Amino acid sequence: MSHPLFDQHRPLLDQALQAIATRGYWAAFSENPSPKAYGEDAAEAGRAAFQAHLGKPFEIEQPGQSGWHVGEKSPYGLALDIQYPVCDPQALVQAAQQAMPAWQALGAEGRTGVCLEMLQRLNQHSFEIAHAVMMTSGQGWMMAFQAGGPHAQERGLEAVAYAWREMSFIPASSHWEKPQGKHPALVMEKHFEVVGRGVAVVIGCATFPTWNTYPGLFAALATGNPVILKPHSQVVLPAALTVRILRGVLAEQGLDPNLVTLCLPPSHAAAQSLYTHPDVHSIDYTGSNTFGHWLQNNCRQAQVYAELAGVNSIVIDSTDDYKGMLRNLAFTLSLYSGQMCTTSQALVVPAQGIDTNDGHKTYEQVCGDLAQAVDQFLAKPEVAHAVLGAIQSDDTLSRTERAAAGEMGRVILAPRTLHNPDFPQARVRTPALIACDAEHAEHFSQEQFGPISFVVRASDTPAALTLVEGLTRRHGALTLGLYSTRQATVDAAIHLSWRAKVALSINLTGGVFVNQSAAYSDFHGTGGNPAANASYADSAFVANRFRVVQRRQHVAGAQS
Repeated sequence: MSHPLFDQHRPLLDQALQAIATRGYWAAFSENPSPKAYGEDAAEAGRAAFQAHLGKPFEIEQPGQSGWHVGEKSPYGLALDIQYPVCDPQALVQAAQQAMPAWQALGAEGRTGVCLEMLQRLNQHSFEIAHAVMMTSGQGWMMAFQAGGPHAQERGLEAVAYAWREMSFIPASSHWEKPQGKHPALVMEKHFEVVGRGVAVVIGCATFPTWNTYPGLFAALATGNPVILKPHSQVVLPAALTVRILRGVLAEQGLDPNLVTLCLPPSHAAAQSLYTHPDVHSIDYTGSNTFGHWLQNNCRQAQVYAELAGVNSIVIDSTDDYKGMLRNLAFTLSLYSGQMCTTSQALVVPAQGIDTNDGHKTYEQVCGDLAQAVDQFLAKPEVAHAVLGAIQSDDTLSRTERAAAGEMGRVILAPRTLHNPDFPQARVRTPALIACDAEHAEHFSQEQFGPISFVVRASDTPAALTLVEGLTRRHGALTLGLYSTRQATVDAAIHLSWRAKVALSINLTGGVFVNQSAAYSDFHGTGGNPAANASYADSAFVANRFRVVQRRQHVAGAQS
């Protein structure tokens, strides 16, 4: 007998399964924050719900609480003053293990149904979550709503669909009969149980606290594992809201809410004890190479799904839409002040320049025209603030200031400080563009996270392709872009992308951008270069989170 929630949400699941099979456009949740999609009162209710959290303790009844976490600061300068429970990681692991048997007993259909209900509930809180994402990560409002709400939920649903598909390949039982010639057949009944590997830890990042969290969170839950969500210490509210909503669904279903907990450890040592705990069997992480490599080297008891730093590149060889290319690049470099793991950092241009529909452009002309395109795109303050958002971390701000000072090369577009009239304390910076030669790779060959990009002069197009392949192989990349009207160059870039195992975007001049990724259609990361060892989402992202345990016995009355 199937689970009621599985039956209720089966049409949604079937649509998601169809979407990942065909890779076409489909969306389960509206990305438009309109009354038609979410109701007349949803926007104001979400704002009020967010504001109700300010200056108060965020209560979650979890085991092992020893105090309160404070100090979360908004890049927009808004006083948050929210307190979150600090809990002993060992107590959370123990509680997760106690919650796991009932979750296991629910079966694949039951777990899938509950996960789908969780995603629907998250969608109902999209406005509240969007304000939380905006005010902690620094994203602009529209990005915070879309990426923090519906798009993150789509990635969660995508993970559930993959998890269900992989689990559904395993039959619950089979009748096994082996002929023995003149002798009676061997007859057995075999049963197969999909069993979660154990406690999962999902480590949130500062810039995309839901979009980068929901895939691992829901992949782990759907495959039978309890989840401990460890947020970034400065970006807690989106994770806390997520945990509270999910725990509410679990309680409604008569399940132990401690299947999903929020972990803010009392110390760095306590956090490390969580990651290395022998009962933690998977860890999802997005962030710096230093900590990511520490997890991979020290958490040998767990499967680590890591998205790390990389150097995303674009080769500009030629174009038949010069203005369209510049507009597309201006948006790409400006979006969320470059604080995206997919933002292009190294734009490589041949020394002899490029051929365009507006005539031949020298390297210096490309530099100047791109700088002008960025300035024009951000000329209107309302556009600039909506697109740029605010700088999330002190490190990113400091890095941008060093670029402005010429420490990374010749400045062709200096970052400017903008005043946001709605948030006077917001840390807003426009992009910095740096010109340099391919031989001077000290700065562009390592990730400079934030609004910093380099226009790199290569000797020619083949040298540019060789350069970006080397960067991708050594340092990793999630995206690679190409502009070229020459089929031979396009073919060379395609083969490069196969060798370096990086997603390639070709001649983007319209409303699709290299740093954007669509659920169900685009694979976010390949898992094949140093920037990430996993992809959102594919079968590999879910299949290693569960095991199949079988039992078998002779059929009563059958001869052996």
